[in-house]
Amino acid sequence: MSELIEANGLHFYVRDQGSGTPVLLLHGFPDTGDLWRNQVPALNEGGFRTVVPDMRGRGRSSKPSSVSEYRLSSIVRDVTGILDALGIQRAHVVGHDWSAAVAWLLAALAPERVDRLVAISVGAPGAGAKPTLEEFQKGWYRLLFLFEGTAEELIQRDDWYLFRLFLGGAKDTEAYVQTLSDPGALTPALNWYRANLPVQALLGRTGGPQLPMIKANTLGIWSTGDLYLTEEAMTRSEQKVQGRWRYERFAGSHWVPLDQPDRLNRLLVEFLS
Repeated sequence: MSELIEANGLHFYVRDQGSGTPVLLLHGFPDTGDLWRNQVPALNEGGFRTVVPDMRGRGRSSKPSSVSEYRLSSIVRDVTGILDALGIQRAHVVGHDWSAAVAWLLAALAPERVDRLVAISVGAPGAGAKPTLEEFQKGWYRLLFLFEGTAEELIQRDDWYLFRLFLGGAKDTEAYVQTLSDPGALTPALNWYRANLPVQALLGRTGGPQLPMIKANTLGIWSTGDLYLTEEAMTRSEQKVQGRWRYERFAGSHWVPLDQPDRLNRLLVEFLS
């Protein structure tokens, strides 16, 4: 069943399927909830209820206009609001890309809402040291995305040439181009970067309070062909986890749920059970 749910003052398109222990599946950039289309049937068959929203600014969910409205603190409240609207007190939480960061923050700041945590591609906030040359090289696009207007123009120029190059052959490239071509769709997607990754963040100097330790049992996943994030950033996350920590390395691109759905599905059912 898919429905529009009101939470945190916005409307979210949410796919709610199956029964049993709830599993919240959260996507990143430039995806929508469709990222998890291969995981939902396997989890439902494994006895889980799956809750898959289009995140703020993406897909069929609300797209606030202000950059400041895309701060991760607001997006964490989106997630708790969606859970509240569905009457879910506690869930397993699986996040990829930007929403792995959301999942880490949710587990740190609202531990009573998170049973087990799965973070794909993005390591725990606050677990980093000074960035390596590899991290600088892989993160070049973050600087581009900060330039409002300029980034939008360059990304779309020549039939989205730069964007297609950036995606490195991702399976859903044409779907991303189609959804981000809708009027008013690209800027909200880029606002996640503008609200949360100022230039200072490149050196790991964003300030702010230290996050609490993660109490949930946690599974970290990284893929060897990831063009944007390093393995070290994920493996360092262990130092932020008070619960049991498990790390799994996959082959393939950044889009683990699409590249290796069978292995990921088996791993999720095993870990979340």
